[in-house]
Amino acid sequence: MGKPTGFKEFKRETATRRPVESRILDWNEVYLDIAEEKLKRQGARCMDCGIPFCHGPTGCPLGNIIPEWNDLIYKGRWHDAIEMLHKTNNFPEFTGRICPAPCEEACVLGINEKPVTIKSIEQNIIDHAFENGWVKPCPPATRTDKKVAVVGSGPAGLGCAAQLNKAGHLVTVFERADRVGGLLMHGIPNFKLEKHIVNRRVDLMKAEGINFVTGANVGFNIKVEDLHRDFDAIVLCGGSTKARDIDVPGRDLNGIHLAMTYLPMQNKINFGDHIPEREFISAKGKHVIILGGGDTGADCLGTAIRQGCKSVQQFELLPKPPAGRVQDMPWPYWPMIYRVSSAHEEAAAPIGHDVRDFAINTQSFSGVNGVVKKLHGIRLEWEMQGSRPVKMKEIPGSEFTLDCDLCLLALGFISPEPEGPISQLGVKLDQRGNVLVDQNYMSSIPGVFAAGDMRRGQSLVVWAISEGRQAARGVDEFLMGRSDLPKMKLF
Repeated sequence: MGKPTGFKEFKRETATRRPVESRILDWNEVYLDIAEEKLKRQGARCMDCGIPFCHGPTGCPLGNIIPEWNDLIYKGRWHDAIEMLHKTNNFPEFTGRICPAPCEEACVLGINEKPVTIKSIEQNIIDHAFENGWVKPCPPATRTDKKVAVVGSGPAGLGCAAQLNKAGHLVTVFERADRVGGLLMHGIPNFKLEKHIVNRRVDLMKAEGINFVTGANVGFNIKVEDLHRDFDAIVLCGGSTKARDIDVPGRDLNGIHLAMTYLPMQNKINFGDHIPEREFISAKGKHVIILGGGDTGADCLGTAIRQGCKSVQQFELLPKPPAGRVQDMPWPYWPMIYRVSSAHEEAAAPIGHDVRDFAINTQSFSGVNGVVKKLHGIRLEWEMQGSRPVKMKEIPGSEFTLDCDLCLLALGFISPEPEGPISQLGVKLDQRGNVLVDQNYMSSIPGVFAAGDMRRGQSLVVWAISEGRQAARGVDEFLMGRSDLPKMKLF
């Protein structure tokens, strides 16, 4: 714990966002640095709570040892704090920026006060460590003669590769895109995660002996039989990339795109890549409507604003969530409540109200010369069980039509893509189309493992890292008969 009376003396303070009017002019991260003394005070708020739910089963999926490093920050022991943080988290510079912080929702102080600023402290521990040169390549002292292929370089693949490399195995990560990082590099906008931060960690992993191969689409230009021949184990860490779509009249009009077709294009432009103007999807000067109220929808929102859209609205099928916990959202579980991201704040600033609208169903699109121009929708009434929507019906007479030059579908993801390694390896799938594995993350094919969204379905980056770490332990046990890698029970 930090200061015994700290939670009584200090109020919760988080990093300040840059002014809206300036941050929408660039693609840099939206948060300003937070003073070290302020961080110490925030660490002091960590209570002697007895059972720290923040790193229990309802809190951090990585099992981060949060009270210990809160105490270390309060005492100014930054080097010890990064050592403690790296015990459970390979990439705190990622989670400290883009994790929604289930740890904070599980904080005991949060029962009747605002919780400890765990996420902000985590990010600053790792940033401070990099600034002081404490994060250095640590290749294993000895090597085994085992080789492992990791398919996918997103957070699950990187976490798995890092742990397997620590165990001394020779790891090769295959990435079908032209850059390493998966969702971290191509899907998440720069204003949430600047890409030099991803590259910095990947460079460290390369220096530790991990081999990365880009442009390697396993199952297509890389044959799965070659991986079986050349490697002792294979770990499937691709994402849940089969997007959910809508089937309504006019869906085939030009100007209606999946979010993960739209977002990577702007990231490529930010990399300095060239995309022909006729292929580039831009919101500049357009009336934009985003379907889907989750994180991906918010990423589309922030991107469209920075591209200079004429107007933007975001529609969610479900009803507006409550402002705070209600009876069927008890602490310490994650509450489905109304939240305002930096992108929502940016969209609301010039018009004075939220651009989100809830309980909306899209009925059709219409256009001119094959290009979308209008969205036709209707409002919904939901039958509720507590805070859980169970049945919807359309409200007669609530139909509306809106200008729409660009519609972005951010409706979530159904499953991994079945084409490629899944079908060619013949692994068994669960009812949702995800790879079915045992308690050691091994699939129905001996020596073939799976982790992350490909195993559990669409989820958080922190869950993907955790899954990759646990799969690495399963691989290590399979190869060596035992493992010293840490284990958490996540099933």
